[in-house]
Amino acid sequence: MIVVRDVFRLRFGQAKEATELWKQAVAELQRSGYGGGGTRLLTDLAGPAYYTLVLETSFDSLAKWEQAAQAVKSNAKWRDIYQRIIPLTAEGRREVLTVIE
Repeated sequence: MIVVRDVFRLRFGQAKEATELWKQAVAELQRSGYGGGGTRLLTDLAGPAYYTLVLETSFDSLAKWEQAAQAVKSNAKWRDIYQRIIPLTAEGRREVLTVIE
């Protein structure tokens, strides 16, 4: 199993709007089959970089993640929401981790 964490640092003063859009985005991701219900949206309480938002999703394998990512590309509503998120975001990165049980 893998966990994919997309970590975004939001622009100052944009956290509330971005979080609301991300809630909509997660619903669209799930409609497209991304993560199969194993998706969480996290925000920071404290840390070195304030206004951090994390989209964390579990997949059975890298292949399953790739399939899900391809499926999302055909979701027009997801693309629209994501385009509105981009200006609210200062930077982002992706972490792909193996789950050790």
